[in-house]
Amino acid sequence: MQTILYARVSTADQTSKHQRSQAENEGFKIDRVVADEGVSGVSVPFAERPEARRLFDLLRRGDTLVVRWVDRLGRDYDDVKKTIQTFMDAGVVIKTVINKFTFDGATTDPIQKAVRDSLISFMAATAQAQAEATKAAQRAGIDHQRTADAALTSDDPTRRYKGRAPSYDRATFDKIVSALDAPEGANVAALARECGVSRQAILRIKADPNAADAALSKWGR
Repeated sequence: MQTILYARVSTADQTSKHQRSQAENEGFKIDRVVADEGVSGVSVPFAERPEARRLFDLLRRGDTLVVRWVDRLGRDYDDVKKTIQTFMDAGVVIKTVINKFTFDGATTDPIQKAVRDSLISFMAATAQAQAEATKAAQRAGIDHQRTADAALTSDDPTRRYKGRAPSYDRATFDKIVSALDAPEGANVAALARECGVSRQAILRIKADPNAADAALSKWGR
């Protein structure tokens, strides 16, 4: 039997190494880490994430899947519930680092099953609510900035809101693209250190180089 930690890494400070350390500090003994990096948790279903779908083949009956919290298991209420139920049906025990909840499909007592299923529904709903609140806050911040920018610079179109400024210049961008396009590929972490940018910046360029190029042009770089 094995214990696998699944980590979804969406920001620069949420590394899979950090999530593993957090789990081990809470007493979990992790045999293996499976991580999706640069994957949106609110737009990509669990089963469509490159690394997440490998778990359906890696995990066997009696194994344990550890996640930081249930929001790592889906993009919304239905997706989280479906993911948990699928793993429980396969005999996989799911445990969370935060609050140390356990979801075990082997439960047979009807009262315990009712409590378990109610908790799953509540946790899934809470995860979706938090995701929607985060998106709303981000959108409100962007809209506020655009409004303020338009009010201050309405007479100067060249200074209107241009989105978030890239953390790299044109030369660095070209170097990153060349490294990513090399036949042997590139180590994202090593490339980030070499170019002095975050790993997430590298992943964003890799995912959509045209958008990154356009952002540089907007900022005159």
